[in-house]
Amino acid sequence: MNATTPSWAETAGSNLLLVLIALAGLGSGSFAAVYGYQPWDERLWFAGTLPVLLALLVQIVVSLREGKVGLDIVAGLSMTAALAFGEPLAGNVVALMYAGGQLLESFAEGRARREMTSLLGRVSRTAMRYRGERLDEVSIEDLMPADRILIRHGEVIPVDGTVAAASALIDEAALTGEALPVRHASGESVRSGSTCMGDAFDLVVERRAAESTYAAIVRLVEGAQKSKAPMVRLADRYAIWFLFLTLAIAGAAWGLSGDRLRALAVLVVATPCPLILAVPVAIISGMSRTAALGVLVKNGGALEALALVKTAILDKTGTLTFGRASVTDIRVASSWQPDEVLRLAASLDQASAHITAKALIDVAEERGLTLSTPAGVQETAGSGIVGTVEGRNVVVGGSGFVRERCTQGDPSDLRQDVPAGTVVVAVAVDGVLAGLIILSDPVRPDASGVITAFRHAGINRLVLASGDRSDVVAEVGRQLELDGAHGDLDPSDKVEIVSRERADSPVMMVGDGVNDAPALAAADVGVAMGARGSAASSETADVVVLVDRLDRLATAIGVAHRSRRIATQSVVAGIGLSVAAMGFAAFGYLEPVEGALLQEVIDVAVILNALRALRSV
Repeated sequence: MNATTPSWAETAGSNLLLVLIALAGLGSGSFAAVYGYQPWDERLWFAGTLPVLLALLVQIVVSLREGKVGLDIVAGLSMTAALAFGEPLAGNVVALMYAGGQLLESFAEGRARREMTSLLGRVSRTAMRYRGERLDEVSIEDLMPADRILIRHGEVIPVDGTVAAASALIDEAALTGEALPVRHASGESVRSGSTCMGDAFDLVVERRAAESTYAAIVRLVEGAQKSKAPMVRLADRYAIWFLFLTLAIAGAAWGLSGDRLRALAVLVVATPCPLILAVPVAIISGMSRTAALGVLVKNGGALEALALVKTAILDKTGTLTFGRASVTDIRVASSWQPDEVLRLAASLDQASAHITAKALIDVAEERGLTLSTPAGVQETAGSGIVGTVEGRNVVVGGSGFVRERCTQGDPSDLRQDVPAGTVVVAVAVDGVLAGLIILSDPVRPDASGVITAFRHAGINRLVLASGDRSDVVAEVGRQLELDGAHGDLDPSDKVEIVSRERADSPVMMVGDGVNDAPALAAADVGVAMGARGSAASSETADVVVLVDRLDRLATAIGVAHRSRRIATQSVVAGIGLSVAAMGFAAFGYLEPVEGALLQEVIDVAVILNALRALRSV
């Protein structure tokens, strides 16, 4: 929080003080009235009203300077009229109920933020870093990549790193929402913000604290907490006509009856309007629910927009697929074994930085194969690599590249019925074709269910937009029965597709890469798969999925629908009841004090209704 923006605690404290002042005035004034200490009763009621009125007037002036006409004006008018018309008891009741309503809103807002703010209290400030054989306690800001630190049982991991022990048992519930701890083997990456649930282990730092997963999440949470929903601003726009309506009814009641107390009763029964209470509570409650799911909605506007989305544009890699190549088949020539072909290819590929090379090495290590050090390596970028492994000449690359260097065997002989959308790596040893390694980035097993969940959540058009080959994208679109599939796209092409779809309905774009950032910014709602995605996409997006599960986004859309529906219900019910009560007051059926009490009952009811957004869908 900056110096000019009061924190939730400061706001709640100020509201509590005003409640105590109004309550003291009402209680002491009532005591004086009962025991006959007139005119001290009215003076005490006046004293209990004035501080609340002055604080409200300051708030109104600040809002007007910012060009905002808020519904607090109605509350200010009713308290001012009560004091001016010699009805300090009514004014004191309005003051108490108004301050109480603000305090209740602060309490409700604080409760609704509980899931998000719980993240902020978990940040570790120090870590135990190895210096030779000694351990030193240092600030996490001093940790650098390649530092080795000790993570003790029950300790929150302060930075992203890799496990430097046989294994580590990690509780990732704060990041993923999963209740069961996960065991990570040596060399596997773990993210900051998770907790060590097993024996202490060493961690090798991958990123500095400010660049780690948890620090990014905390920054996003802090930004989300400072946001204000468009429906809140929309409520302020409604304030103008509601203010006119209130003044018109109050003026008509006074003019037709000649009784100014009827006008006062109309004013107090309209104070404060549920619009200024129910909407922010419902929206913040919805944001809290999505945060608990591992879906961080950055602001209230994004939550509302999420509820309006009818078209979803999905990137393929890392969104509907895992975003990493995996070996799906190894086809070998006679006398060769699949693991031996993979081992030799992966050994040579240790000298390459190509993404396919990394995939082969990872699979070989997963299978427990022992890799040898290559020598005499020559790589042709984008085509293949040649070198010596264990004294044998090994060639790894595309079919054409390997065919040119083979004296025996043709890769095309083993390519029959290779599925569309796969990558084929040919391997030759000593001039003889050894086999083909087939890799693909498979569609997630839950992708079909996720698409169904999106449709149930109100998304009626689903489009795939990817930079991958058109035939691969078309095949994925066919498998998942999507409404459209576009491949071979660059970032500007994705933006164009978003713009074209937006002409028909609100659009949500889901992606995880740097190339998706422009399209995320162009969509009505940009969603970044933050668990594996780039920092650029997470910073640009309105919504960040912190867990590697797309189905959580479908659930979050349901939460957004419910939160917006509850907010609207509260507003309609609250305004309807207020207008009805204003009619009764105008015809003299409600005294000013009775009207004030009735209106605050309405306000409490709509706030409690808005808090329903905290519950599970």
